Amino acid sequence: MSQLLKVATVQFEPIMAEKERNIARLLELCEEAAVGGAKLIVTPEMGTTGYCWYDRAEVAPFVEPIPGATTARFAELARKHDCYIVVGLPEVDEDGIYYNSAVLIGPEGLIGRHRKTHPYISEPKWSAAGDLHNQVFDTPIGRIALLICMDIHFVETARLMALGGADIICHISNWLAERTPAPYWISRAFENSCYVIESNRWGLERTVQFSGGSCVIAPDGSIAAVIDGGDGVAFAEIDLDTARARQIGGEAVFRQRRPELYPELLTGTFSWNPYDFFGLYGHEAWPKGKRSRLTAAQFAPTDDIGGNLAQIDALARQAKANGAEMVVFPELSLTGLDDPARTAVAVPGPATDRLAALASELSLYLVCGLAERDGDILYNSAVLIAPDGTITTYRKTHLTENERGWAQPGDSFVVCDTPLGRVGLLIGHDAIFPEAGRVLALRGCDIIACPAAIETRFSTPHAGTSVKQPAPIPTGADPHHWHHFRVRAGENNVFFAFANVADIARGYPGLSGVFGPDTFEFPRREALMGSEEGIATATIDTSNLDSVYPTNVVRRKDLVAMRMPHSYRPLVQAMAGNY
Repeated sequence: MSQLLKVATVQFEPIMAEKERNIARLLELCEEAAVGGAKLIVTPEMGTTGYCWYDRAEVAPFVEPIPGATTARFAELARKHDCYIVVGLPEVDEDGIYYNSAVLIGPEGLIGRHRKTHPYISEPKWSAAGDLHNQVFDTPIGRIALLICMDIHFVETARLMALGGADIICHISNWLAERTPAPYWISRAFENSCYVIESNRWGLERTVQFSGGSCVIAPDGSIAAVIDGGDGVAFAEIDLDTARARQIGGEAVFRQRRPELYPELLTGTFSWNPYDFFGLYGHEAWPKGKRSRLTAAQFAPTDDIGGNLAQIDALARQAKANGAEMVVFPELSLTGLDDPARTAVAVPGPATDRLAALASELSLYLVCGLAERDGDILYNSAVLIAPDGTITTYRKTHLTENERGWAQPGDSFVVCDTPLGRVGLLIGHDAIFPEAGRVLALRGCDIIACPAAIETRFSTPHAGTSVKQPAPIPTGADPHHWHHFRVRAGENNVFFAFANVADIARGYPGLSGVFGPDTFEFPRREALMGSEEGIATATIDTSNLDSVYPTNVVRRKDLVAMRMPHSYRPLVQAMAGNY
């Protein structure tokens, strides 16, 4: 039997320093939600006080201990309606340290708190980084986790909550600088197959425009309820069993994790100057990088290798005419999708020799998916073939249930240095797992090339927002507002070349593209296709100014550098892979 729960997200514009007014208004909105039947109600980050504080002295009159007077008022409402409420407020601890905190309050009072662990640019003016990591609170209405705004930029935070059994992540925020619901929010629900209840503020505060878009996001990434702008309450009914299945497109993804491949998640390879780190001992120094053109190509491969080679040849020539120096083709694009055990080829072999000849003739790097036969063992593989004929082979590490019927998983991630930059390889289902892309980013990859054959929905539209944003932030309709693999690029500060099979009749939507390394750069540096056969080509730049320090975001990796790996150990524990 399904375990259904009615929940609500509250959207609200606090007024700075008007604490009593803000609390009274939040209590009104929570009362409205509770009377409407919500058993879990989520309110915005710093909703009691406002957000844009200059320093500790300015916020000092408004901080308070937890539990305290404010939590007591919300606890009274929770007891009255037998519900649970998440509230954001500035906290002071017994040592006089301030935190940006969230509390979970139930009929019995304070259940738990989370202190924002990944500060945004504004928090260090007054707040310490949080020290309460990876908590999941077991309640009569489900297993609930709390995150605050910037926390959700990092793949590790939501993943740790999901591995801890969270049915629901309550994400409270003061999100800005993009149209919402934000793609990051959607990807965290999707990749962890759990609900995200997002409560964001709206309005203008000290020149900062906040985006609204508070919502309830289902485990498949769909939006169950949303508020665009203005104060309000949005309700949704959620099914806890859907979250507990931990499935994406019918795949039991948490049982398919490979924790033994993730130890690098506990390292901080960008905590030092990466030019020093990656050049240490003269071993595997970064390639210089350059400005170049990168193409993702899509088509519908068949079991006819000769026909597939002809398609690859034609699309490669089209890409070359567009100035491309590297072209990425779909998963199994050489050998076909239907019977890979029959069509599998040796590497190297006659088929890859044909690809090598094409790479040499066109002076292109080619990335192509194929079924590989190595003696009696089969792999779902990708080859990166250089113009000089050198072949780098990656064997897919995260297999779907269907693939387990014919292929063995690979046992390592692979990177390859080229004049375009350092390139990491993933294949289709691999990229559903946030750990895989993160490992490649930590190895210093500038580019992730991902041949894919993904049917599951990974992109959704946006109808446009009424919230006014400063130029050039887009506010209009967008047919691909959320594209999961655009998020993969931004969160890892890489160029992500996603080449998907395009075969609508068989359920493969295409939507291939080349996505840029900066989530909040508008207009975006990307090229994106629809469902038709063809290519998407974008200009990429992995070079650096004449400096001993990285000046390019793809080399600085700002988000990767801000990780907190000391709290990530459960990501690599074997038991965490057997959820």
